[in-house]
Amino acid sequence: MTINCKGNLLDLNTPRVMGIINITPDSFFDGGKYKGKTEIIAQVETMLANGASFIDIGAYSSRPGADHVDEREELARITPIVDLLIKQFPNIIISIDTFRSRVAEECLGLGAAIINDISAGDLDPKLLEIVGKHQAPYIMMHMKGSPKTMQGMSHYENLLGEILFYFSEKVALARASGINDIIIDPGFGFAKTLEQNYEILKNFNLLHNIDLPILTGISRKSMIYRLLQTSPEHALNGSTALHMYALTQGTKILRVHDVKEAMECIQLFNAINGTKEH
Repeated sequence: MTINCKGNLLDLNTPRVMGIINITPDSFFDGGKYKGKTEIIAQVETMLANGASFIDIGAYSSRPGADHVDEREELARITPIVDLLIKQFPNIIISIDTFRSRVAEECLGLGAAIINDISAGDLDPKLLEIVGKHQAPYIMMHMKGSPKTMQGMSHYENLLGEILFYFSEKVALARASGINDIIIDPGFGFAKTLEQNYEILKNFNLLHNIDLPILTGISRKSMIYRLLQTSPEHALNGSTALHMYALTQGTKILRVHDVKEAMECIQLFNAINGTKEH
C-alpha cells in the first residue's frame, strides 16, 4: 500500500503520522500559536525530528462555527509558509488542508505534495480536476454542510451506511478526475454528535469496505475533552488512547498535534504486531 508524493513512493503498510500546523488565529487548539516564521520553522523541525512523515498546513479554520475566510486571505496566509518550508526542509512532504482549487493549485505549484479536503470536492468541484492534473494524493473527508453549518446536520438514518455510500460516490468522481492515490477520513467531529463519533470508532472495520487507506483525525477534539470533562489542553492522554485503538482497527495515518506521542503509539503497535519500521 503506497502513495506517490512528487515521485517518491511512500509505504503505508507501516502507519504514519501527519503533524498539524494551523496558521489560523482561531483553530480550536493551536489557533494563533504559530504567528511568525521562526515559531513555524521550529515547530515543523520538531515534528520532523519526532518522526512525522507529513506536515499538514491549514489557513482556514474548520472548527465548528468557525468564521468564513475568503480565498485571498487564505492564499495570503498559506503560500508564504509553503514556500518557506520547502526552502527550509527540501525533503518535506507537505499536505495542504484546503477545499479551494486555487489554493491547491498555487500550493502544489510551490512544491506541496498532498491535498487534504474536508469537503471531498463539495465546496469547490474544480478541486478534483486540479489534484488530478498534478497527480497528487488526495485525502477526502466525510462532512455535511460547511464548518459554519455542520453541527446542525448530524441526523442520519444509518450513520455508517451513509458514510460508506458518500465515499463510494466521491471516490468514483475522484477516479474520473484522474486521481490515483486516495485516502479517506471519516470526519470525526464534522456533522457528528459526540455519540456518533464513538459509533464510527466502534464500527471502524466497516470503513475498510472502501478498500483505501484511512486517515484518523481525532487529536484533542471535543469528542475526547467533552467526554472526559476537560479541555483541549488536557486531552493528550485521551487522544493517545484513541490513537492506539484506531491503529488496532487498521488506520494508516494519524493526523495529530503531538507527533512524538503518536509515534510512540505506532512503535508500540508495531512491536505488538512484529512489524518492522520503514
